[in-house]
Amino acid sequence: MADPRLKAALAARRFVVAPGIFDMISAKVADGMGFDCLYVTGFGTVASHLGVADAGIATYTDMVSRVGQMARGCRTPVIADADTGYGGLLNVRHTVMGYEAAGVSGIQLEDQEMPKKCGHTPGRRVIPAEEMVLKIRVAAEARKDPDFLIVARTDARTTLGLEEAIRRGRMFEEAGADIIFIESPETEAEMQAIGKAIRKPLLANMVEGGRTPILPAARLAEIGYGMAIYPAIGFLAAAAALEKAYAHLKQTGDSTAIGESYGFKRMTELMGFPEVWDFDARWAQEAAQ
Repeated sequence: MADPRLKAALAARRFVVAPGIFDMISAKVADGMGFDCLYVTGFGTVASHLGVADAGIATYTDMVSRVGQMARGCRTPVIADADTGYGGLLNVRHTVMGYEAAGVSGIQLEDQEMPKKCGHTPGRRVIPAEEMVLKIRVAAEARKDPDFLIVARTDARTTLGLEEAIRRGRMFEEAGADIIFIESPETEAEMQAIGKAIRKPLLANMVEGGRTPILPAARLAEIGYGMAIYPAIGFLAAAAALEKAYAHLKQTGDSTAIGESYGFKRMTELMGFPEVWDFDARWAQEAAQ
């Protein structure tokens, strides 16, 4: 079942900040931080699982199991990237049903042609708006829980311009999407125009080094956005930390002087080892008797 807290937060106009998660370590760390929502990033999940570009290579089967692991392992509501729905209308229905059954509270679908590309990279092409409208209608019909949210994304801004992107956003509203995601506006003025044009909750994609300016959450709320995702913050930080640690080990042959780290004790606690140890001790006593 979808977690109703996310829908309630958006309805109450409480701005939602959602960090990107991409594996179970990032999921568990973020889950303990008190966010209203977590966002399963396609880029990061594909990178951590397959080690390849987010370019339409990962399949529904690759993704749904990973998405389900993260959703089940978190107490926080989760929205998950599902690319184009992995095909046509029947695929979209199957994807929505699978993601909902996996335990996420929202699914993100986009209007790119297959194979899709990362939203802040060149060469993206979109399907006709009317085809995406049908996908959204199918998604809305396929969900069982009204608290399960449909995030409709358009990548039209980069190739077709802002006016067409806004037109599509309005069409997606009418088709039954709960959250509108207009990808890659290139200036704050464009973001303001989007905020004035769309009635339903708007999602901002804050990608470090991407095409869209990074704005503080308070400013995003002021210009009409309801939530922001930060899909890259986790895997960029993790890659930087790993590079630093591995370089130090290679240069010195010593892991003890790397500096501050998460700590092995904290990691065992994060992964639930104390509960395992308590279980083992209790049943060892039972066996001894």
